[in-house]
Amino acid sequence: MTAGADRLSAPAVLMYHSISASTEPDPHRIRVHPDRLDRHLRLLRRFGLRGVSQTELLRAVDRGESAGLVGLTFDDGYADFLSTAVPVLARHGMTATVYVVAGHMGATNSWDTGPQFPIMTADQVRAAAAAGHEVGSHTTSHARLAGADPATVAAEVTDSRRVLEDVLQAEVPGFCYPYGAYDAAAAEAVRAAGYDNACVTGDYEPGDRFTLPRCYISPRDGRAVLLARLARHALRVRRPLPATAPAGAA
Repeated sequence: MTAGADRLSAPAVLMYHSISASTEPDPHRIRVHPDRLDRHLRLLRRFGLRGVSQTELLRAVDRGESAGLVGLTFDDGYADFLSTAVPVLARHGMTATVYVVAGHMGATNSWDTGPQFPIMTADQVRAAAAAGHEVGSHTTSHARLAGADPATVAAEVTDSRRVLEDVLQAEVPGFCYPYGAYDAAAAEAVRAAGYDNACVTGDYEPGDRFTLPRCYISPRDGRAVLLARLARHALRVRRPLPATAPAGAA
């Protein structure tokens, strides 16, 4: 168990990756069309919910002021976060956390087989932060940390934070485990490195500040699926469901 192992009753956090209208093959199901993202955010607004970055969400939880909030996160740091997702988020007055693979800035997602997508450059990472979005660490190389040797875990966790803080000239409080894969040693390494929080993928145990669950959003997820994910999260952490949207709300 990590030093942060007090279970949190936090609002749902939605997990996106690439936001693109590209029709290239998408075998890993990471590309959500910008129109679909727009519909998702519009739906959140209909239910009186506002999307915010992960760290902003947790600070609201700490203050007891998280009602009406939903976390929005985007993994890997794809260049289309800045070019495509940021304008959609701005249209709805929402912010997000983009988790950047620090050693791949200006390169591609070469850890994946299949289609390659550009990762933000250092200048683009700075631009995303300047637009009001949180930049978090997604390790240096997108390494799977669960079961990795301690030296690898320490390097991936600490070096990525150092690189991103050098780029931003600001603190990087958030971390995201690649593939959602973590174990107790990895979570402890993240805590020891000085991060404030870390998130996983869909795993509700232990659900503390360094193993925060998220709801994966696939390219095909529509209104019903999104609402089901929010409801499932509310039941798992025993939080009130969002109020029903008014009839005819746009």
